[in-house]
Amino acid sequence: MSLSDEAYKVIRREIITCELRPGQQIAQPQLSEKYGIGTMPIREALQRLAQEGFVEAIPRFGYTVTHITFSAVHDLYQLRSIIECAAVRLAAVQATKAQLEKIAASADFDYVFGNRDSYTEFLSRNAAFHRSIAAATGNQRMVDILSQLLDELTRIFHLGLDLRDSAEEMHDEHTALAQALLARDPDRAERIVNSQITRSQQRVVAALTQTVGEGHPRGLQESVQINDFGQGPSGH
Repeated sequence: MSLSDEAYKVIRREIITCELRPGQQIAQPQLSEKYGIGTMPIREALQRLAQEGFVEAIPRFGYTVTHITFSAVHDLYQLRSIIECAAVRLAAVQATKAQLEKIAASADFDYVFGNRDSYTEFLSRNAAFHRSIAAATGNQRMVDILSQLLDELTRIFHLGLDLRDSAEEMHDEHTALAQALLARDPDRAERIVNSQITRSQQRVVAALTQTVGEGHPRGLQESVQINDFGQGPSGH
């Protein structure tokens, strides 16, 4: 692995887990010192992350971590619904029994409310669970698109898990989805995943709304913005 790839991997992980917060300025010399990697690999990694939408290049200023907006949340969840509803329908019909049994076995996970280390582990297993369903369709492009979506959503999830304890609810959602797939019931699987995505979006919007109401806590200043039409969250 090149130094540029190493820098990309570690910066990307810190953005996704919100160690680098939305809206935070990125000082290349500080990152270079923190990771023990030269400024050139850091710069190359940031250029790559800018292409993927994780950071924004500001002329004569450097980079900032991309803001989270209500409109961006809406767009991400809308696309996630399209991709995942298609994925569960295909998996219910096309996946092998062994693949579906493996998916069901991986559905038993949750997190400890208030424990940020458990949040990271939970979200990692959550992404792996949903990717495994897409992989069971045999469509690698679907896996790649969903993986990118989940990476973008993971940092939003990190901001929202503290709103309330939803561990049991999320565990039950994953279990129900796995059972619908095992039963090869695409209609039930689609209903479950659609409902799951809707509730997830509602939790995230509530968390962002609360953040606005609390006056932008440190590290989130300017990271939660009103959408392009000058309105608050649309409730989608």
